[in-house]
Amino acid sequence: MSNMPSITLAGRRIAQDQPPYVIAEMSANHNGHIETAFKLIEAAKQAGADAVKLQTYRPDTITLNCETEDFCIRGGLWDGRTLYDLYQEAHMPWEWHAPLFAHARQLGITIFSTPFDSTAVDLLEDLNAPAYKIASFEAVDPALIRYVASTGKPMIISTGMADAQEIQEAINAAHEGGCKELAVLHCVSGYPAPAADYNLRTIPDMIECFGLVTGLSDHTLDNTTAITSVAMGAAIIEKHFTLDRRGGGPDDSFSLEPAELAALCQGCKTAWQALGQVDYGRKSSEQGNAQFRRSLYFVKDLAAGDVITADAVRSVRPGFGLPPRYLDELLGRRLATAVAFGTPARWDLLA
Repeated sequence: MSNMPSITLAGRRIAQDQPPYVIAEMSANHNGHIETAFKLIEAAKQAGADAVKLQTYRPDTITLNCETEDFCIRGGLWDGRTLYDLYQEAHMPWEWHAPLFAHARQLGITIFSTPFDSTAVDLLEDLNAPAYKIASFEAVDPALIRYVASTGKPMIISTGMADAQEIQEAINAAHEGGCKELAVLHCVSGYPAPAADYNLRTIPDMIECFGLVTGLSDHTLDNTTAITSVAMGAAIIEKHFTLDRRGGGPDDSFSLEPAELAALCQGCKTAWQALGQVDYGRKSSEQGNAQFRRSLYFVKDLAAGDVITADAVRSVRPGFGLPPRYLDELLGRRLATAVAFGTPARWDLLA
């Protein structure tokens, strides 16, 4: 691929010619306990994820403390809650960020976050976050995108619910703000989202349209969609994860557990290795088995000078004789030397 787009995040190059970059999204799955957040970081590292991601907001930076109908959730996972009440429960206290960043760095796993307003960006800058993620719901907020871009750090934008024009506007805002390293994630903002909604053929189209590193933010309940997306060109995979899907937190029910996250990391890598390149040559694992292909063998004793007839030669395994495609050329020819039953056919046996 000429001019393959790439970004570098905390020293790791991300592009289609590298194994997919797997981001374990903690979101609200700490369920209000910093010990759980520490354990989630450890589980992400152990599963083989490249990065763990937080979300940085307070209820008052993301919504209003208001109980009118506009601010009430109707239907779905969070039916009947007010936005303020949901985000009050789900948010990660800001004083946790420093110890969590320190813990991840000690374990050797990249940690970054999704900020939801400029004060969150300022907090994350103080912690020297290596990159920023823009959530799908904020992809329509050019002021926030420009502010994040002004940090000069790599940025990843999720595009759930955004049409092609809105994606382009978000990209423009990032570039206007000074962002040099940008990636976009194809995303369906359903929680959970059915695989049939994902339309993964959109990924190569996005790569062509926007010319950026492109990945998948996956809200389906298993790993099939994410692993398949690697074959469509996804270079980044983001997935929510939890210690226990039955934990009762706001995001637990559509998150992967540690063993599933490990399977995702392995599956994505295997899918990427399997893609390889166009190659019709014999592979190293096939070399030993070439002898078991079919070839032409004499199936009766013949004397020198005999004509080779159809009942004298067969295509059988193993593969030490002439390839079967030469059968017609052998028939009707005379032998220069006697042959015994089970002799491989060779050109030097012919008169």
